[in-house]
Order: sequence, then structure tokens, then C-alpha cells
Amino acid sequence: MTASAATKTTPADVKIPPRDIHFDFKGADARHWLSGDPVGTAVFNALSLTFPDGERMFIDAVRHYRDRVDGKLAEDVKGFIAQEAIHSRKHHLLNNVIDRDFYPVADIEGWIKERVTFARSLGPMRMLLSTIALEHFTSMMADIHAANQELFNGAPAGVERMWRWHAMEETEHKAVAYDVFLAATKDWSPLQRYFRRCLVMATIGILFPRNIAKYAAHLLEADGYSKKDALKAVKHFLWREPGIFGRGGKIFFAWFRPGFHPWDHDNRALVTRWRTEFDAELPAAIPA
Repeated sequence: MTASAATKTTPADVKIPPRDIHFDFKGADARHWLSGDPVGTAVFNALSLTFPDGERMFIDAVRHYRDRVDGKLAEDVKGFIAQEAIHSRKHHLLNNVIDRDFYPVADIEGWIKERVTFARSLGPMRMLLSTIALEHFTSMMADIHAANQELFNGAPAGVERMWRWHAMEETEHKAVAYDVFLAATKDWSPLQRYFRRCLVMATIGILFPRNIAKYAAHLLEADGYSKKDALKAVKHFLWREPGIFGRGGKIFFAWFRPGFHPWDHDNRALVTRWRTEFDAELPAAIPA
């Protein structure tokens, strides 16, 4: 890593306003709300189930190091915390719409809580490292969503809108936790910083997709799939078609480049139209 790489940061014109938007989840209680597709529905329900506890951990990881930042980054941290708090609440509301008498939602929520509790037990820096890696995943998926808007064709309008809003805000704040990591480790050597972030991504790059596949397949078993067929169908959705993980290889592996920064992949233009739509909701935003 060069000295200049460590000074990279979020572009000055990227704003991170919280938008506390109401979404109508009418139709989201259908067992296969994504165009009648049980596999796609299971995958996005599984992803949604990870967000309430996961994003609360992201907030606490970044909040722990707030005293290390100032200027624009301090403002970005406020925006990050506010956006993630709203995301957590909205996904909690969406998750409560899933038919819990039919699907094993409680099992999955229990597994997620166990994983988040373990991550928290490792201390603030390990939490922050996990956060920057998982934020890279969510921004990668947001980029894939922005470039492939047909993913939510046939979904209830409010559900489609919520996922699009979430993708936009994940793009806006995709580097905040990473910038906090750079500030919190300013006394580390470039090699130490590079080694630690690559090690955590090598681990999470395996565990996160594996866990999403496990959760989604468990949901599919309630639809009558065998364990083997459920996992096969989910992996096809994740990696082949539509490939919400598989299409992100270039972005994912950029992480391992010395000098990497999330905004090396500048995708602001992809969400410009969405920002115009959702910024109309800003008067209702919670205080940062």
C-alpha cells in the first residue's frame, strides 16, 4: 500500500442523509412474493432476516471509534448510523410480514443472533473489520441491483421500492466504515492494515454466502424442497442466474488490491435517478 492510498476517502460531494420512508408492504405476505418464484423469495427473505441484528452491530462498531474522526468523516458517520438504524427498523417490519407459521423464521433469527453475538464477543476492532467486509458485500449487491433492475420484476411495489432505497443508501455510505477503519488504524503499518483486512475478507467471503445459502435453503424446505435440492436451487440463484453474488466478482476481488478504497469503483451515476426520487422524502427524515 502506498502512502497516498491510505489517504483515500469518500468523495466530498457524496452526502449521506437519512430518509425515514414509509413503505407499503402489501403483498409481501405472499409465500412467493418475487414473481411467484420460491427460490428468489427465499433468498431475499434470508438476506432481509440478517439485517436487523447485523446492521445494529455495524452501528456499534463504527460508533466505538467516533472519537477518532472529525470533519466530513464525522458527519458521514452520523449519516451512516442514522441510515443503518432506519434500515434495521424497516427490515424488521418486513421480516414480520413473513408467514412465521409456515416458514422456520425463528430458527434463522436464532442462528443470526448467535453469529452476531460471537462477532461482538471478539471486541471492537474485530467488529469493525467484520463491518467493513460485510459493507463491501452489501455495496456489491447494491451495485448489481442498480445495474440489473429486473431483479424485482413482479415484486410488490412497496417491497421493490424498499430494496431499491436500501441499495441506494448502501452505495452512498459504502466507504464510511472503511474510512473509520483507516482512521482507527492510522498508527498501523500499511502491511499490517492490508493483512488484517484481507484475512477478514477471506473468512467472510466464505462464511457470508454460505450462511445466506443455508438460511434460504432452510426456508425452501418448508416449500417442499429436499435439503439437497433446496441448497442446489439457492446456489444457482446466488452464483449463476441471476447471480446476485456471482456477478460481483470484479468488485469483490478488488478488495485484495493494495491501496484499495471502496470508491475506487465510482458508481454514483447508477443511483442518480433513485436519489432524486427518494430525496423527495427528506423532509420526513429523522435528525442525524
